[in-house]
Amino acid sequence: MGAKNSMVKDEVVEVTNIEEIAHDDRRKTAEENALERRKNAEKEERVPVWVKKSVLEYEKELKELQIELLKLQNYVKDEGLKILMIFEGRDAAGKGGTIKRITEHLNPRGARIVALDKPSDIEKTQWYFQRYANHLPSAGEMVFFDRSWYNRAGVEPVMGFCTEQQHQEFLDHVGEFEKMLVRSGIVLFKFYFSVSKKIQAERFKGRKTDPLKQFKLSPVDASSQDLWEKYTEAKLSMLKASHTGTAPWIIIRSDIKKKARINCIKHVLSTIQYPTKNKLDLKTSKKILIWGDEEIMLMETKSDSHARA
Repeated sequence: MGAKNSMVKDEVVEVTNIEEIAHDDRRKTAEENALERRKNAEKEERVPVWVKKSVLEYEKELKELQIELLKLQNYVKDEGLKILMIFEGRDAAGKGGTIKRITEHLNPRGARIVALDKPSDIEKTQWYFQRYANHLPSAGEMVFFDRSWYNRAGVEPVMGFCTEQQHQEFLDHVGEFEKMLVRSGIVLFKFYFSVSKKIQAERFKGRKTDPLKQFKLSPVDASSQDLWEKYTEAKLSMLKASHTGTAPWIIIRSDIKKKARINCIKHVLSTIQYPTKNKLDLKTSKKILIWGDEEIMLMETKSDSHARA
């Protein structure tokens, strides 16, 4: 027991002696920066922190991918490309967290997040796609929709916010609308984040107790678990109507958020070719990322009680 305590004590001492990693002041010499670091180390108390190896590996891989995303953004700007990424899925599926990691280090002048509130009285009188069309990317822009016109295929029919006729009209016309977007030069990605019922319930519970996440709670969240099967039916109808060769769906299994984020970013980087791309491993996992037609087959062959969301 004494030997074990001694080993732990030695490790703590070793950790506290690690030199702090900081950005040097380029206006000073190397000797001056070293002296300043030593002075700061004497002033600030050191606290040993234990981090899982898997977390360090995730952060390292994420950083490499984020560097590539910056290169991609520069290419998009230089070539005048128009990138549109749609993020759909049930509540607490991990859409917002993935968007955050993608855009974290991008230049905000060329990267916009669109998360629209419920339509106003005026917007309710407009063509359904109109309020979304106002936010489409211009040349050199990357736009990220945190939910999109696919509200009409999911939450609106399930919650009774639209009529059956409006729902069906949307399913009939969305394919042609997206075909027009792609023909206009927009590079369109459609991601559906698929979370299991059990994990969704756990995340809802976490939101209730975490003051930094309580803003995510909504009346729709409260009914998500009870209406699970109806959302599953709506999802299948949506995929069958809108998974096309022009605008295919990408399904992301998001029970493990970190893996979902990594695979989503890898798919984007592997799809668009740019000259400064590093030779990274951009292969995605079939356990995490599949195409929409594969998901349709899985949902149609499984019983409702085992269908994923």
